[in-house]
Amino acid sequence: MRGGSIAVVGGSIAGCAAALAASRGGAEKITVFERADAQLRDRGVGIALHSDRYDELKDAGYVAPEMPWAPLTRRVWSARDGEADHGRVIGEQPFPFRAYSWGSLWSELRRRVPEEVSYRSGSVVTGVEPDADGVTLRLADGYQERFDVVIGADGYRSVVREAMFSGADATYAGYIGWRGTSSDVADLPSDGYDAHNIVFPGGHCMVYRIPDGAGGHLLNWVLYTVPPQTDGLHPDLRTPTSLPPGRLNSELTAHLRALVADNFPPYWAARVLRTPAETTFIQPIYDLEVPHYTAGRMLLVGDAASVARPHIGGGSVKALQDATALEAAWVAGDSWKEVLASYDASRGPVGAEMVALARRMGSAQVENTPDWSAMGQPEFDVWWQDQNKGSDRRSGFGGHSIKAG
Repeated sequence: MRGGSIAVVGGSIAGCAAALAASRGGAEKITVFERADAQLRDRGVGIALHSDRYDELKDAGYVAPEMPWAPLTRRVWSARDGEADHGRVIGEQPFPFRAYSWGSLWSELRRRVPEEVSYRSGSVVTGVEPDADGVTLRLADGYQERFDVVIGADGYRSVVREAMFSGADATYAGYIGWRGTSSDVADLPSDGYDAHNIVFPGGHCMVYRIPDGAGGHLLNWVLYTVPPQTDGLHPDLRTPTSLPPGRLNSELTAHLRALVADNFPPYWAARVLRTPAETTFIQPIYDLEVPHYTAGRMLLVGDAASVARPHIGGGSVKALQDATALEAAWVAGDSWKEVLASYDASRGPVGAEMVALARRMGSAQVENTPDWSAMGQPEFDVWWQDQNKGSDRRSGFGGHSIKAG
């Protein structure tokens, strides 16, 4: 399917990958509308790609060795054990992942978007109006333009998805992720090649290295637990949305510090508590499924289509794989109808399975945590295997294999 005008709503990782897919598929005109300005590149949170998924995406041309990364080989789960500095190890598992900074991975993808693609920062899409053979976009500044196809890459609050399936909103999972980064990377256990999960009643915290974009590393952590239920709760957590750095009030900060001090082994408590306030923020956890990835001349990629809780380590992988599937459908299809039908058939089942697996992991790791004090490696192995029951060959921890279907 050659030619046509394409709009991509959202210019982050999913949006850049979708623009690249459309270009390779043969689209004539591609316009990316990104609501944020240049600050988009400053996001320093960590993400990780399973090494096998990286190899597949590299072969497909969506990631490359020159993208800054840090190797991870093993994940160690530890619980507080009196005053033991590092706590007690309750389980270990292989962890063949590549750790990235969100900002550096986005920057590299952004550079790969062809120059002929129009990338418009600071463009807020407020209206999506489909008709029989196209879609009109309306922007906050009054600008409007009609396209042959619109790709929604605009995250879990997608305006494109709302136009496709009114009311198909993300559902709050009932807990949040506290996130932070610091330069405190000296003397990490195993020279930093391990990811560490610190467990406590009602959640856990994952800690690992990511590139800092300047040849060094940062310490990245994300702590999953329910938010405090108090009268002084930040209003944004009553109807959960992300709280960026600098938006945490004193009560939320005090709650986090007390939780860490009371539940973490001393070594890991010190690492988290030394994190600068200006790099600490909150990210509510959501589930999202859609009935289809396409409707008319509209389609969804990344978190606009489905949101799986982060525990499966496959969010960014899924967004990039959505793009590879879109490119394949584009190259093989002879009409827009064929392209969109093929894309929907290939990605819909994968997204649903990833959401289901992530829910099981969220239940086991946050909502219904076990008695960590009674757990050793044999108990840990059973607990981990129980979470993965029901996963088919399409999907598993780290994301599904492209080669599996």
